[in-house]
Amino acid sequence: MKLPIISTRSHLGKSLKLDCDQETITLVGPGGEELGTLPWESVIDQLLAQATLMESPETRSQTRVALSFRIRYHTPEGHSFESQAGGIGGGGLFIESSAPLSVGTKLSMELSLPNAPTEWMEAKGIVAWVCPQSDQYTFSAGMGVQFTDISIETRGQVQELVRAQRRSG
Repeated sequence: MKLPIISTRSHLGKSLKLDCDQETITLVGPGGEELGTLPWESVIDQLLAQATLMESPETRSQTRVALSFRIRYHTPEGHSFESQAGGIGGGGLFIESSAPLSVGTKLSMELSLPNAPTEWMEAKGIVAWVCPQSDQYTFSAGMGVQFTDISIETRGQVQELVRAQRRSG
């Protein structure tokens, strides 16, 4: 099934092609060239994440800064990952991942902040939103994780790092 784009001015002339057998959606250019394809799962995850954000008002009460550091995280099912985090604040962080986990997934995490790269600090969190691919708002695909269990000491170290980053510009 092909759906022409007729109302979104910046994409007039393009169309969306739905492949029900492969469960994919493809953006097709005015000349018929395929510009990109996503599995329905990615589209559904993004819609559910957006719906969750729209249901609840902005709850971020902690300042967040863009900062790259190492992170290890584990799911309750025993899956382990190591990645880069792309931002952090006292209330949570952003984990870069080409295959973000589903909204609602609980994580146990170990953070290695740049000001203490050999020290691993523990925290727990829940995936609050996902970005299945890079877009104009984020530099990387990944997931926003809200802290659910973090020691006062670790949160204090995170907050001090955020303050130091903001002071340095």
